[in-house]
Amino acid sequence: MHGQPRKPLEPEDAATIQKAANLRTLQTQLLHNHHNKIYNEEAVDLSTRLVETNPEFYTAWNYRKLAVEHNIISAVDQDAVRLILNEELRVVENALRRNVKSYGAWHHRKWVLSKGLSSTYHEFRLLDGFQKLDSRNFHAWNYRRFVAGLQNVSEEVELKHTTEMIDTNFSNYSAWHNRSAILSHLLKQGIHGFEPKENVLAEEYELVHQAIFTDPDDQSGWFYHYWLLDQTITPDAPLLLSSWPNHGSDLILSTNRNFEGCMSSPSTNFCSDKGAFPLILYFNQSVKGVNSSTVDIKFTFVKNEDVSWKPLSTKNSGYADAWVTYLKFPDEKNNSSDTYQVEVSVGHSQGIISSSGSNYSFPSQFSFTTRLGIGKRDGEGGEGVEKVVWTDSNFHTDLPLLEELSHMFSSDRIRVITDQNPTASTWQIETIVKEIALFRELLLEVNCKIGKLTLVRLLVAHDAMMSYHASFAYKKVNTEEILELLSDLMKLDPSHSRYYKDGHSLALLEKVFLSRKSLMKHCLYYGESTSSYSHDRVCLRLNNMSLSRIGSFENLLWVRMLDLSHNELQTTEGLEALQLLSCLNLSYNKFRSFTALEPLRLLQSLSVLDISYNEIGLHPIDTTRYLCASPLSHKSNIEGIGVSDCWEAEVVFKGLQLKQLDVAGNAINSDKLRSLLVKVLPNLKWLDGEVVN
Repeated sequence: MHGQPRKPLEPEDAATIQKAANLRTLQTQLLHNHHNKIYNEEAVDLSTRLVETNPEFYTAWNYRKLAVEHNIISAVDQDAVRLILNEELRVVENALRRNVKSYGAWHHRKWVLSKGLSSTYHEFRLLDGFQKLDSRNFHAWNYRRFVAGLQNVSEEVELKHTTEMIDTNFSNYSAWHNRSAILSHLLKQGIHGFEPKENVLAEEYELVHQAIFTDPDDQSGWFYHYWLLDQTITPDAPLLLSSWPNHGSDLILSTNRNFEGCMSSPSTNFCSDKGAFPLILYFNQSVKGVNSSTVDIKFTFVKNEDVSWKPLSTKNSGYADAWVTYLKFPDEKNNSSDTYQVEVSVGHSQGIISSSGSNYSFPSQFSFTTRLGIGKRDGEGGEGVEKVVWTDSNFHTDLPLLEELSHMFSSDRIRVITDQNPTASTWQIETIVKEIALFRELLLEVNCKIGKLTLVRLLVAHDAMMSYHASFAYKKVNTEEILELLSDLMKLDPSHSRYYKDGHSLALLEKVFLSRKSLMKHCLYYGESTSSYSHDRVCLRLNNMSLSRIGSFENLLWVRMLDLSHNELQTTEGLEALQLLSCLNLSYNKFRSFTALEPLRLLQSLSVLDISYNEIGLHPIDTTRYLCASPLSHKSNIEGIGVSDCWEAEVVFKGLQLKQLDVAGNAINSDKLRSLLVKVLPNLKWLDGEVVN
């Protein structure tokens, strides 16, 4: 081939070819027997030769199951049945000696034993032999748990076995994994000798420290330490982190549809021509069960039983971090100076459950006041809707005015009032502090990337636990160290830099909200400084921060105008919680498709969106498109535009009330796309800066 002279086959090559030919012949004969339901002795012997030669031919194992079932029916007594099943165990054992990691062989052995007619006492001896060959064979460990269950071997005994295996070899990842599986069940069931939880975990930390400090380069102990950390820091119950409106706020409501009114202060004003305002709850983990039974609202103009809550998530699982409902404005017939108290109680009855199965057990309550504001209506001197231009010259700082509003942005106001203090217990905090000191000391001696990552996780966990401590206002003091460690990791381990970059981005956002002063650096006014509405147009500018991921959503619920341009974002996941968001700049990021914008479909107030100069249409393969409805099932009412060309754009943008959209600079941009967008968005007034006719 390609000018190379043919060479005669070497003897071993000829033998290999002949072996492959014999295997194909066996497979062909087995498939013939399988399709024709031939289960005689000759056919079964043929399948035996095949699975002992090639245990990975899964169809052969399925055939043997059918053959066993057929032959059991014709067996004269139980002894004959046992002989059939014991023969299967013998065949499987031979197959496993050929390939000890054969899925089909291990599954077939489980199937035979599940018949309940075979002895299981030989199984542990067999497993000991296989685990001596490869102590990390997870197939053998899974099978061991299966056999232990059949023999009613206690989990305490199996836990002792993992200790012996780990003492023999610290690098036995499968033994560590099996240990975590057993301990999880023992802790959950509260088995005698495995409570209190803190005592058990303290012993486990001592064990894993021996492995880590003996060989810091081996990952097995580190992964187990990560599991221990998760057991230590995971809240026993979900918590309510924040809300909008904030506790103690005075909300001025207006039906004015003028642009300036809709760009109102994120703290005091809200306008909507629908005559309703959002009430948002943000939890520290995904929950379900938020409804009128679990959340009680006392508001003169709303009956609690009529309130309907909606999860803010694109996953359609019923679980979400953020939930929203809309409450009606006070009656316009009332005096505009009248104020009305809104009291919200969360979790005073059972029903809110996290995705991990934990019940909401810290009942919370907060309150705020509402009143109607007086604003110009359309046709009463309003200037109509104006185009938003995101250039730096349109943003300015007015420190005295920002200082007046800064107390409304303060993270101190985010914490809700609770009936009980969801404080981290002393042992959790002490454990994390001890681990932090230990790994700081280790890193002084060894430049270990997984050690740095573990320290990052510990520092993040410490800040999170301390921030849940309701007895004082805790500032996340570890942020700078976290940023430094993640920067080092991006240099040390460039192949995983994206993972570290995401963590670095989250830490950067945490830094923004560390204090009122740091937050104010990112809050600017949009428009002319002389505008009478300048105080109403606060924009949170998080641009040019090299962000690859967005977070801290519990701190962003108040945001109306958000600039995330010139970053490295690829997803908008989480932005669906920002129900007040009306203007969003996502230009100059790395979005690869319209489907990456799907969370924006849940933003009812969004009117201005800039997604220009991204990578939409640049990559022919878009795995995120499967998050949306299939193009095969998608039906379009838009004439003259092929669905296969831009169907994702129609799915994402249909239903949005956008008045301004910028898509220039994307590979997908075309006249056909522009025509689709104009038809999908009936309220659109500007497309790529041009007036839509």
